[in-house]
Amino acid sequence: MNQPPSTDKTPLDQVTAKWGAVFSLSFSVISLVTAELLPISLLTPVASALHVSEGMAGQAVSATSLVGMISSLFIASATRRLDRRLVMLMFMVFFIASNALVSMATDFTMLIVGRVILGVALGGFWSMAAAITMRLVPAAQIPQALSVIFGGVSVAMAVSAPVGTWLGSIIGWRGVFASVAILGVVGFAWQYRVLPAMKPSGQSKISTLFSLLKKPQIGMGMLGMALVFGGHFAFFTYLRPSLENVSGFGVNGVSTLLFGFGIASIAGTSFAGYMMRRNLRLILALVPLCMSVLAFAFIFTGHVTPLVSLWVVMWGFLFGAVPVAWTTWLTDAVPDETESGGGLQVAAIQLAITAGAGLGGILMDSAGAYGPIAGSGIILLIASLLIFSGIRPEKQNSVACDA
Repeated sequence: MNQPPSTDKTPLDQVTAKWGAVFSLSFSVISLVTAELLPISLLTPVASALHVSEGMAGQAVSATSLVGMISSLFIASATRRLDRRLVMLMFMVFFIASNALVSMATDFTMLIVGRVILGVALGGFWSMAAAITMRLVPAAQIPQALSVIFGGVSVAMAVSAPVGTWLGSIIGWRGVFASVAILGVVGFAWQYRVLPAMKPSGQSKISTLFSLLKKPQIGMGMLGMALVFGGHFAFFTYLRPSLENVSGFGVNGVSTLLFGFGIASIAGTSFAGYMMRRNLRLILALVPLCMSVLAFAFIFTGHVTPLVSLWVVMWGFLFGAVPVAWTTWLTDAVPDETESGGGLQVAAIQLAITAGAGLGGILMDSAGAYGPIAGSGIILLIASLLIFSGIRPEKQNSVACDA
């Protein structure tokens, strides 16, 4: 099949927009994030079927994130001589294999192996997503293209948890993972059809990652970002058992509320674009502070279902702003090394998810349903204070806002 010519040497303001390719990547984002989050909505039946605790089953999220972190650091360097189109297709093959294996898991070990394979695809895809998106559209349309890509995250959050919960009650959790594998086949075919050939760009070496960390505020920004994602997943990974055990929601109630969370997240992503034009730093710091307040509000009002519903929807709205805000910050901070910068960002996020989900599981098993919520609130409060004090309104922030 003939592919459109590579845009490697074409200035970004002269690139012909390839929106079909952008939307194919957004679809892959929906598939990847859905697969990553499925154990959250299916935690109870998975734990029961494999004869492990809910806290242990939640480590399926941690395993994916840990491998995703490692993959994000090394994949750009390991594939630095390969066409980026081929690499992205390879990630979709891993994605299909992962979910097929999980759907057939007969024990916890088999489940973890499948989730490890997903981690390779997830970390590799995210480390290159921003860099590739920037090569598919003219410079003036990059913020819009990134919003489309990260809008896929919000769509996945709107769909994965409620549909996973609902569909799992009909076809079982194995059928849900098998269905997601089919989504991977669709994503592979779509990308194969529309992605152009793209030669590697940038240095894509491990040493580049360390040089990026030496840049002013990059290390501080990565730490703040990691704390925000870690705090979120310490709570969100165990949201279903918290809603069932503390607030008394049934399966249908959980499904409906998680759908509301996802819809609110989509709205939050759109709102982030509006607010970032005014003050990106404020968004980065204020969002985790508000999420921390909601976590503690949940603890004090956990038995009041209308309030809990409101807190969860508000949490979704706030978190919708997080991925696009931090990616905007990063692409303006290191525009010349977006692949390596993306790898560093994904590593920080996946490490945070690993630690957050792992800590949440420990707190769930040792302190009950309130444990992950309290841990989340404390982590998010620390993140907000760090960002307020450590991230200064430098040039990259104003550029992001002007975009």
